[in-house]
Amino acid sequence: MPIYVYWGEDDFAIEKAVTALRDRILDPSWTTFNYTAFPPEQSDATIAGLNQAMTPPFGAGGRLVWLVNSTLCQHCPENVLSELTRTLPIIPEESFLLLTSRTKPDERLKSTKLLKKFAVEFREFPLIPPWKTELLLQSVQQAAQFVGVKLTPGAAQMLAEAVGNDTRLLYNELEKILLYADGNNKPQDTDTVAQLVRNTSQNSLQLAAAIKTGDTAKALAILADLINACEPSLRIVATLIGQFRTWLWVKIMMESGEKNPQAIAQAAEVSNPKRIYFLQQEVKYLSVEQLIACLPLLLELEVSLKQGATEILTLQTKVIELCQVCQGK
Repeated sequence: MPIYVYWGEDDFAIEKAVTALRDRILDPSWTTFNYTAFPPEQSDATIAGLNQAMTPPFGAGGRLVWLVNSTLCQHCPENVLSELTRTLPIIPEESFLLLTSRTKPDERLKSTKLLKKFAVEFREFPLIPPWKTELLLQSVQQAAQFVGVKLTPGAAQMLAEAVGNDTRLLYNELEKILLYADGNNKPQDTDTVAQLVRNTSQNSLQLAAAIKTGDTAKALAILADLINACEPSLRIVATLIGQFRTWLWVKIMMESGEKNPQAIAQAAEVSNPKRIYFLQQEVKYLSVEQLIACLPLLLELEVSLKQGATEILTLQTKVIELCQVCQGK
């Protein structure tokens, strides 16, 4: 059946997938007649979308019906489920139904099971956790290949550190580098990235590293740079929590006497076992107790920010407290 379900927090990646699907299905001359997007604010969006999907396309190409930010996989009234059950098996081959959502589908719902049964593609577009540096680097390399930009390994690493898991920013910066290259097939180096890409000087992982060493002045300076670069505070906290959890698991495994990098990597959820050696060096001078003590502070920080606490002051206060823990005070 010509049904597609996309969900996840990476809005830009979903937008690109929707655009690719639209370009593949629709004939440009007949787009006005054969393309309809139903916003979530429309009370009868699902029923209207299903009815529209049953209509064969006009002229050349296919028809695309898009239910934007659909809640069918989170909540589905009985009358809508009945319509879904009746309609999905008989949608014309030339008509395509697309559902997108930021929220993960509830696998227990009958509507979700029904959509999975008939969907050609049931796909997640997750944001890569900022502390999973290997996946971020892989994402940069894939995006560079898609855009047509060649990067040296150092430039790719610098770009990954600069943009983090912001896919939209990644593609914007790659387009900028592509224009700068102006058809030159030579791989662009770190000097080019440093000149063109914003926020290459500091990132949240560097903030974590400064906290780990107890360098309060450096940590506050990096935090100030992140705030000035408009880095979302909750994204900073998410990176810190992820990094300190990874460090804690590596340290616990070291203390237990585990020597196998694969076993440590599995416990710490590190995809590349070769990175374990470097993580072990990073936590060499920290105790398990210090790392454990950092996590409640980070969780307190996250809760405070979500409850509307003053952003800059709260971040600065907790960064100082974390540095003191790592200093052994």
